Amino acid sequence: MFPILPANSVTAASENDEGIFGFGYKAGAAQSMTNLVSNAGVVATDTAGVGTAKEFVSACEYGGDKGIFGYASPGPSALTNLVSNTGVVATDTVGVGTARNSTGACGYGSDKGIFGFGNVAPPVTNITNLVSNAGVVASDTAGVGTARSQLMACEYGEDKGIFAFGTTGSVVSMSNLLSNTGVVATDTAGVGSARRGGAACGYGGDKGIIGFGYIGTLQSMTNLVSNAGVVATDTAGVGAVGYFLAATQYGGDKGIFAFREGAGGVAATSNLVSNAGVVASDTAGVGTDRGYLGACSFN
Repeated sequence: MFPILPANSVTAASENDEGIFGFGYKAGAAQSMTNLVSNAGVVATDTAGVGTAKEFVSACEYGGDKGIFGYASPGPSALTNLVSNTGVVATDTVGVGTARNSTGACGYGSDKGIFGFGNVAPPVTNITNLVSNAGVVASDTAGVGTARSQLMACEYGEDKGIFAFGTTGSVVSMSNLLSNTGVVATDTAGVGSARRGGAACGYGGDKGIIGFGYIGTLQSMTNLVSNAGVVATDTAGVGAVGYFLAATQYGGDKGIFAFREGAGGVAATSNLVSNAGVVASDTAGVGTDRGYLGACSFN
């Protein structure tokens, strides 16, 4: 017998099962390889790169089961690369909007995405670019909130997002909520240690986690984001400190931080995030050590 649902009931959004880390920087050169993440959180060895090698790149989901990498250096650039629902990266798409790097990016509205803020060689900006459910990037939307770069962004509440932390030239801790129609709100006073260059992803179906970064020293602390978009105070760090890492959901309700610029240079170390937002200790790296990359989920 089928369950009877009230007319106004809302079912939880379906979360993607796999993830992808892509591009980055190593040994003085931008990279183009990718690494898939299984639904058990296992990072695969390198897949040969497609598209222009790039660093300081961001990525987000779109279409419910696909992804997009965009905005990066060298340049900076507005080039994008679509990711299919089987994790295949497409060749470059001509950029739309202001060329920049070190943006934040996340999904919203269950099937769309957004790139926001960033560094425009060198002034920082707060402009955004929406991504349709077909992966089409829109022209610039006038910025709201404090212009900055090297910030973190993730989904929360099943269909909304948040941009947080970053640098204006000095590290900051404010956040900006993103509605389920892609509208960015004005600044919310910061909670947690101001920092730049961390990463963020969703977990638990409707919450988010922001982690790692740089203050004046490398960090590993995290800040949970509730399903109402409230950022919690710092949670003591687990795992190797680092910044310019990336993070993505996997397994429907879990997350993973991986790769980074660390105390000893770039690394491929990863840290799993449970569906309760608990960060695990280091997992030995798989794939090419690098930092300054992007990640998103798919499938």
